[in-house]
Parts: sequence; C-alpha cells; structure tokens
Amino acid sequence: MEGIIVVDKPSGMTSHDVVAIARRKLRERRIGHAGTLDPLATGVLVLLVGRATRLFERFVAFDKEYQAAMKLGVRTESADIQGKIVEERPVGDITRDGLEKVLEKFRGEIEQVPPMVSAVKHKGERLYKLARRGVVVEREARKVRVDALEVLEFALPIVSFRLLCSKGTYVRQVAEDVGEALGCGACITEIRRTKVGPYLIRDAVPLEEIHESHVRPFAG
Repeated sequence: MEGIIVVDKPSGMTSHDVVAIARRKLRERRIGHAGTLDPLATGVLVLLVGRATRLFERFVAFDKEYQAAMKLGVRTESADIQGKIVEERPVGDITRDGLEKVLEKFRGEIEQVPPMVSAVKHKGERLYKLARRGVVVEREARKVRVDALEVLEFALPIVSFRLLCSKGTYVRQVAEDVGEALGCGACITEIRRTKVGPYLIRDAVPLEEIHESHVRPFAG
C-alpha cells in the first residue's frame, strides 16, 4: 500500500494521534503526516503512506490556507484559547477599517517569531517541551509569506479571517501579533485548514471513515 490520504482532522487530538489511528485502521506502519496541525485545529492533514513517506519535503513545502477566528483582548501562553491566560486588556473602539489597516502590515513577506508552544527546535529540543517546563527562550524571527489575510466576520471581540500563507507560518502567532499591533492582544479560538497545495477540504475524508480505498496514487 502506498500513496496519500487527505484526512479531515478533528479537534482535540494531535497530528501524531491521527497517524497512530491511521496505522491501526490501514494496518500499515509506514505512515506519516506532511505538516502538523495543533490539537485545537481541524481540517486538511495529508498522510503519506508507504513509499510516499519519501516525499515528505515536497508535501510539507506546499502553501496552506486557513479559516480561523481570534478573540481580541486576551493573550495566553500558547496564543490560543486553550492556554493559560496571561493578560486581558480592553478592546476599545477598534473598527473594521482600523483592523484592515493593521492587517496590511502582515501581508507579503514578513518576519515571524515562532511561538514557544511549537515544534521548532532550540538546541535540539522542541520548544513546546521547554514551554511545558516553564522555560522561555529567545527565538529567531523567520521569514514567511502571507499571500492573503482577509476579514470574514467582524463581531468584537471575535474576528474571523482567512489566511493563505507559506509553510512555517503559525496562525496563532499571526493572531497574537495582530492583537499586539491593535494594542489589545489576541488569541486564536478556532483554526480550520482548508487547503494544502492542491488538496482541498472538500476532498478530505473524516478520520473515522478512512479506508485503504481512500489511498490516492502519487507521482514520484
């Protein structure tokens, strides 16, 4: 068995959990995923099966699209609503036009400091493991590309938005940085990945339904 499966990841589990379930369901050990989704997040998770695992670098390099929501006025340790609240500030009289002007600064090629709760490594150790021990380290900013960042719904303190970006872009960090630019802070409440390269959410299979018949052929 070899190829790819496009799964609609449910909220509440890690990407590794999805891989473990797929291995049991398909009775195949050689399965990996091409691009981590946070436990909170749902949506497109591409699984590589059999020899397709050799194509990890190709798949992880695809651009990603997300629909997400952030809550203004709240900042957390993990930059999402599931993290410990570290600060609350009044939202004030932010308008949609004012938000749009701030979002302009986050389009194009930008520098983003990865969050502490992330899989980025520091001296060989994942940042999220350090964060669990209460350790905070300096992180170098990395260049990422944001091709689209648009407001879908404006209902303070919640703002829903669409994000189209390059690999390595953290949606949680985009929300937190936008919140800081607005002067009130922000954290993510929802993330749904709707696209990975050519693979769309409408083509994704619910995790509980995956079967070997869903394994697509791959080129390479």
